[in-house]
Amino acid sequence: MEDRKSEASVHSIKMTGREKMFSTGVEDVESFDDDKIIAYTTDGQMTVKGTQLRINRLSIEDGEIEVEGIIDSVEYQDTHKTSGSGIWGKIFK
Repeated sequence: MEDRKSEASVHSIKMTGREKMFSTGVEDVESFDDDKIIAYTTDGQMTVKGTQLRINRLSIEDGEIEVEGIIDSVEYQDTHKTSGSGIWGKIFK
């Protein structure tokens, strides 16, 4: 179990064409809609832009997210989340 947690804390992205993205090292999701997903990863804030974006699977516990849609770009900012600032932090406040 410890190995799985350490693997999940390493941020990685696997793209299948421009239609599917799988990422590890995800700590939280700040916001999401059809055009943009903002997530915090172990490497900083990640913004996925595109059209018809949807989150097929999200496991904060395992640090994984799977996104489908037409992905135009993935951008990073070197910022990390503050506790409770993501969408789940706001819902369960």
